[in-house]
Amino acid sequence: MWIESTIAVKFMRQGRTQTALIMVGISVGVSVIVFITALILGLQSNIIARTLGTQSHIRVQPPDEKNIIAPSREGSVALVTEDKRAQRLRSILNWQDVRDTLGTLPEIKAVSPVVSGPAFARKGEVFKSISILGIDPPRYEKIIPISTDIISGKFKVGAGDAVIGKILADDLGLRAGNKLRIESGDGRAAVVTIAGIFEIGVRDLDARFVYVDLKQAQSLLGLYGGINLIDLTVQDLFTANLTAARISRLTGLKAESWMETNAQLVNALASQSLSTSIITFFVALSVAFGIASVLAISVTQRTREIGILRAMGIRRSQILQVFLLQGALLGLIGSTIGASFGYLLVMAFNQFGPKLFYIELPTYLIGSATAIATVVGILAALAPAWRASRLDPVQAIRYV
Repeated sequence: MWIESTIAVKFMRQGRTQTALIMVGISVGVSVIVFITALILGLQSNIIARTLGTQSHIRVQPPDEKNIIAPSREGSVALVTEDKRAQRLRSILNWQDVRDTLGTLPEIKAVSPVVSGPAFARKGEVFKSISILGIDPPRYEKIIPISTDIISGKFKVGAGDAVIGKILADDLGLRAGNKLRIESGDGRAAVVTIAGIFEIGVRDLDARFVYVDLKQAQSLLGLYGGINLIDLTVQDLFTANLTAARISRLTGLKAESWMETNAQLVNALASQSLSTSIITFFVALSVAFGIASVLAISVTQRTREIGILRAMGIRRSQILQVFLLQGALLGLIGSTIGASFGYLLVMAFNQFGPKLFYIELPTYLIGSATAIATVVGILAALAPAWRASRLDPVQAIRYV
């Protein structure tokens, strides 16, 4: 292999201009692959973090109530046309057992029981429609860290304390320490103290959500001792659908993943990943054609030299290895330079870019881009290398 590598390096040095140009092309291509891939991965991570920062990965709730059709008399046919049954607030049966069972599943990271339902917030003569969320703070914080979004007061839920959104507080003229009256159906009402005000950044949530103690929400919504939701987070975001289906089979409850509730987002993420793959393919293809064309020219220019080498006893397999080594070296050196430049582009984006989001460069990306370019270089060199190894020594020496 020493002879083949020496000849390969010598051929590359003799054609310095061609070698430099193709290495520049490879470097640019690999830097584009590294930067674009890192950019799209960063964008996807940012979108997912923003989306799932306000919701659980999986939401478990009671199954939908269905109309009960009375059996018809024997020998008769009954045609029944009914509207879909309205869904009322219902508790999950044996929810403590369900909660504990879900907590034992290896794919589940956190489990939190929730009581959620509609109500009205009242201050004087002003009413605002709200969503009550009764939570167990230590458990719920593992699902959605509301405490990190507090802008006034503190995150304190329980013993008559509540946390509300900024827009709701502004609409009602409230601040931390004020009292708020919450009214729900059937004359149920409670007065709570505003312990804190949060700002998630989602208008609907900041204008409607009111976090209260689990027991207080049960009392306001008439679900005494019960809960109507169980929020979950999973280890792998993109297997949430499979986990939700498994939970449905295991418990008989309705389990809905974030991928179902954000179908358009999932489609957008898939489209972005597809576009990255297409860009990578065409850049790799252009690199392959560049290497192949340079080596094809090199074979033509060095026909006499190849003939002399063959006459001196160099085997066909060795000539083949010489040009394959050239392709590998071009791919390896060019991709190493390109990956380094792509890394600098990512750092420059994070340092001097628009600050919309931060790009994290995966450790595997540079290695995989370098490996792909090296393999492409070897594959691109196959045809020129085969042609060089097939040259007849006598005809090659006579080549002018």
